[in-house]
Amino acid sequence: MPLTRLTLRDYRNHAATRLEDTARFNVLIGENGAGKTNVLEAISLLSPGRGLRRAQAAEIAGRGGDGSFAVAAELEAGAVALATFTTPAAPGRRMVRINGADGPATRLGEWLSITWLTPAMDRLFAESAGARRRFLDRLVLALEPGHAKQASRYETALRERNRLLEGPGEPDPLWLDGIEAGLAEAGAELARARSGLVAGLSAALEALPEAPFARPALAYQAGGPVDADALRAALREGRRRDRAAGRTLTGPHRDDLAVTLAAKQAPAALCSTGEQKAMLIAIVLAHAALTRGKLTGGKLTGGARPQVLLLDEIAAHLDPLRRAALYERLGEAGAQVWMTGTELAPFEPLGADAAVWRVDDGGAVRV
Repeated sequence: MPLTRLTLRDYRNHAATRLEDTARFNVLIGENGAGKTNVLEAISLLSPGRGLRRAQAAEIAGRGGDGSFAVAAELEAGAVALATFTTPAAPGRRMVRINGADGPATRLGEWLSITWLTPAMDRLFAESAGARRRFLDRLVLALEPGHAKQASRYETALRERNRLLEGPGEPDPLWLDGIEAGLAEAGAELARARSGLVAGLSAALEALPEAPFARPALAYQAGGPVDADALRAALREGRRRDRAAGRTLTGPHRDDLAVTLAAKQAPAALCSTGEQKAMLIAIVLAHAALTRGKLTGGKLTGGARPQVLLLDEIAAHLDPLRRAALYERLGEAGAQVWMTGTELAPFEPLGADAAVWRVDDGGAVRV
């Protein structure tokens, strides 16, 4: 299994929790507020970024500790050790350690492919384009660990360009040329990865059965030219307009993911809550198949990194037919799956394939 042991120290309401002897399916059962989602969030921090809640590091430390927290995991029975933590002296700075050596958080993506689905994401199609970009980037990152570095490079250059445009006086055009060259190069890489993922997901969705989960149609909507030279030219030509607006108005930071319910040709934002949930599940299942490398004709074919799926309260609003279909497809995906719920009954069809923990007040006991 990808994660064979997980240890939490002063992580939200988990003062000292250890989960080991994991399985393909791992189920956390407990009342609301017991700390189930906190375990999933801790796992999500073993990948680049701010995790499934997008929390600041200083918000995560438990109240009874020294202001720091730690998450440690063993992969493949101890062959690889990952850790992320803060210190009392710097509670706002999250650090990473891989096999005992300090490193940047972007390197975590080289070891694990982690994706998640949470109840908060049910609003994804009605939220801003920024939320859908983050969702899209998370899916890309699970396939291309280098995507995090390109995104960081792009955001740094974008902030620098905006700072110059907002400053007093006319910015130095040669300085802008240099910033825009790097911005365009990183932006073209972001566009390539995002558009490639959407194409791969579309092919994977076509290969999945239409029922029982609604099939979405996906389209990548670029926020500007996707070619580096064309984007650099657009940035140069738009300086006066961007200076008046106080921000950069073209580029992949304005990308969007358009989702349509294929059977009705209806935008996802106008569909029912149940249809939106079904489309999200379909996308996650297609991504799991894609990450495993089932597709042979596309450019995106999945890597050798272990795949982990975090599904928070996934079974709560599914009928028995859809739950059975979900478990079957998750089993075919080959990923390690972590799920939460308030009752054990919805997960009983998993039988001996599942490891189950009862979570209560920040503790976890194997059932």
